[in-house]
Amino acid sequence: MKSILTALKDGRLIELPETDKEKALRYLASIMEAIPEVAGDVAEGVLERERSANTGIGRGWACPHIRVDKEGELFSVLGWSPAGIDYGSSDGAKVHLLVMYYIPGNQRIVYLKELSALAKAIQAGKGIENIEKASNLNDVRNELLNWVSSSIDVNLPKAKARMIKLEARQAMAADVPSGVNCNLDRLIPFYLIAGAGYRHIILSQNDELIRVLESADVPSLEDRYDFEAAGYKVFVRSSTKYRSGRVLYDCIAVKS
Repeated sequence: MKSILTALKDGRLIELPETDKEKALRYLASIMEAIPEVAGDVAEGVLERERSANTGIGRGWACPHIRVDKEGELFSVLGWSPAGIDYGSSDGAKVHLLVMYYIPGNQRIVYLKELSALAKAIQAGKGIENIEKASNLNDVRNELLNWVSSSIDVNLPKAKARMIKLEARQAMAADVPSGVNCNLDRLIPFYLIAGAGYRHIILSQNDELIRVLESADVPSLEDRYDFEAAGYKVFVRSSTKYRSGRVLYDCIAVKS
């Protein structure tokens, strides 16, 4: 499951702020489109595929994807929905894990092998119950890493498997900004939307964080990467600029 391991290392596991299927897919597609090697309108390609055949696997997960007639690398983006998404899967279960794939023509066999390995890992782990019940994104990362590890252990020599697992865990730890001295379970990932003419908007599954930060005075984030507000220390990990002066900030909050 090379593309999933790469996604975990590169920070392409996100907590979905939307429970609407189309909005969640468009959100994941926007993350995919930010990868320099990815070309085309991923969102429309994925939604067109969904209209022709639902990609819900059942038992709480789905694998939306887009196929492109060009050569390149296989990429994936992972989305976790704590509340679950009404995806229209055959078993009627809400989807808590979305694994979105970008599949160039030369990677179709690789994709099928990875999807098979993922399905086997989920089955061996007795489903996605741990992801469904996870309290934070770090728990989800650890469970996904366990799945990847089980696949690595089967297909690679033990020494190389240990090296790859350690590399992934180190990369995950590197996502935590310097100056954060706390248990990872206390970290709250969220998104902040800022723009001219309106107050900032908080996207999070944590109701308290939304309430206190949307009513707090948040400073301009153009030239700073951390601030304190309403009893939280906030660190900005990255930002994406959109039209009309709107900016999406990927943040981590720690309660003081």
